[in-house]
Amino acid sequence: MGADHQIAFLLRESEAPDPERRAAAVKGLGRTGGARYVRVLTEAAGDPAPTVRAAAALALGRLGDPEAGGEVLVPLMEDADPRVRRRASVAAIRLGLQGLAVTQAFARLLSDPDHHLRINALDGLGSLGVPGDVTALVGLLGDPDFTVWGRARSLVHRFRDDAAVRAEVIRTAREGPAAARVRALDLLPDRCTEQLLDSLLTGLSDPSAEVRKAVARRLFDVARPEARDALAAALRTERDPGVAAYLLRRLGGLGDERVTGPAVRWLRDPEAGAPAARALAEAAPSTAAAHLRTVMADRTAHPRPRAAAATAVGAGGGWDAVWLLLPLLDDPDDEVRAGAIDGLGELVENGLRPWERRPVARALVARLAAGGPHTWGARNALDGLTQALPAVRRLADGAASGEVRAAALSLLDGDDETDEHTHDDVRRFLRGLDDPHEPVRYEAVLGLGRWVAATGTLPRGSEEGHSRLTALTTDASHRLRHAAAGLLEALNTD
Repeated sequence: MGADHQIAFLLRESEAPDPERRAAAVKGLGRTGGARYVRVLTEAAGDPAPTVRAAAALALGRLGDPEAGGEVLVPLMEDADPRVRRRASVAAIRLGLQGLAVTQAFARLLSDPDHHLRINALDGLGSLGVPGDVTALVGLLGDPDFTVWGRARSLVHRFRDDAAVRAEVIRTAREGPAAARVRALDLLPDRCTEQLLDSLLTGLSDPSAEVRKAVARRLFDVARPEARDALAAALRTERDPGVAAYLLRRLGGLGDERVTGPAVRWLRDPEAGAPAARALAEAAPSTAAAHLRTVMADRTAHPRPRAAAATAVGAGGGWDAVWLLLPLLDDPDDEVRAGAIDGLGELVENGLRPWERRPVARALVARLAAGGPHTWGARNALDGLTQALPAVRRLADGAASGEVRAAALSLLDGDDETDEHTHDDVRRFLRGLDDPHEPVRYEAVLGLGRWVAATGTLPRGSEEGHSRLTALTTDASHRLRHAAAGLLEALNTD
């Protein structure tokens, strides 16, 4: 069918009794008819069938004639059918329609029940460079759909210096609906906190947990005694574990002893129990030990607070902490075992008693040798425990797991020429450059780096080390290439 015949066919179909045939014809004219048939399309915009009106809006957008589209698209953006409004709003954006009527049409769509139209409204206002209806725009910060409130937030931020927008954001931060209030609070700069202070203090008792947490975040930056008093009081009456966890973390980190009672109350909660354990240890160490030990040893308690309690017991460094933590390395729960490893690491870092060093070294080396998810936790706990080094060297030489060999290598310093074992460790690093496992090669390069930093050169008898390092600069691993290149640069500089 030739072009003329096709156009003639579409024109006939545009008057067919079936609305679907009329809609198809209108779409076809939008693709092939050209500007000569604008009148047909604008007449179709008044068709009684919504499918035809939607097709007309689509066709006018494709046609690319803003003058022709502007006559009918703005009214179609108020059509009773959401499909028509959607097509018309997209076409208006595509044609770049401007003017007060277009702005007002997009502003009205900010409150449309169809979330696609709210998105189109925000995109349209963004392309026009105006905020539209400020109240409706800021209200969309509380929209349940991320694609809507995310766009609204971007547009609000874009017009943050507009006096009307700023005033509406502040009003919403004071008294808006929960979700919008939280996002408004997040948008406002710190300098606005002072003028929000009264609403922040009352917001600590808001029905919404998210609002209570958002206002608490602001209040922690207020250096006034009444703010801290209000936060401590809020923690005493808080019933939501998420909000309680946040308050416990912040107040505990500040060393506020008023967390003690609430922390004990929340200590067994799956969500707030871990922050409660840490807060108790930080703010009230003299009263924490008994509570932490009870929870830590209770296998009926949730693993998360048990693990946090174990770490806190290690950080507290009581006389029997080692003997309480060692049995937990065999606890059935993985999270508790991790907490016990971290607790022993705290004890190692703070200094073990002479009779504690070998039992802790044996237990942690065994955990390191077992590999799995606790490999690097055990490695970190062993750092500085010299009694473990003989066993660590054996793991570096012969562990089946590449990850374990890498972790063991990372514990060898290689920077003390006077240590009789250092030269052997450096040879381990040199052998590690050829290991099939990337973590081992990487730790071997870092180990050699420690030697070179201390001595300025590779050890004698390692003439091939330079060529091996050069080969590693083309390794598939980015971090390994970077480490090898850095070590070669240090050697060449020296």
